[in-house]
Amino acid sequence: MIEAALDFWFNDQGHIRSPFPTPIRKTLEEKTKTKFSDWTAKLSDGAKKEINDEIIAEKYEEILFETASELVSTEDEKLTILYPFMPRIGDIINPKDASTNGESEIIGRNHIKRGDDSFLKVKLKSIGSGKEWETEFELPE
Repeated sequence: MIEAALDFWFNDQGHIRSPFPTPIRKTLEEKTKTKFSDWTAKLSDGAKKEINDEIIAEKYEEILFETASELVSTEDEKLTILYPFMPRIGDIINPKDASTNGESEIIGRNHIKRGDDSFLKVKLKSIGSGKEWETEFELPE
C-alpha cells in the first residue's frame, strides 16, 4: 500500500501531476515511512481492530503531505503541496472570456484569505500581447 501511494503521488497520472519536487522525494519517503511507523506503533489494540485499509491509506497520505510541507523551501512549493490540483507557475490557461486577455501563462501566485474564505491569487502574462493580469480561484478547504 505504501509503495502504491508513493508511486501514485511521485509520478504524474495523466491529469494529476505530482506535487512533490524531485529533490525532496527520497527524504520525504524515508521520513514519511518513519512517521507512519511511529503512528501505527502507538495504536491501541482496540484501534488496530477497528482500522481498515481506507483509514490507513488516508493517514499515510496525510503524513506524506504534512512531511512534504516541512521539507520544501519556497512558498510556491508549499502551495503546490497544499493544493495539488490547482494551476501552477508555468501553466498555460485559456480564460473563458478569451477576448479579454487570451491564452496566458501563470507567472506568479499566492494564497490570500478573506474572512473564512481562501483564494489563490494568480498573476498571468498574455502570450499574445505580453500584458500582465490577475485573477483568483476560491480554494477548497
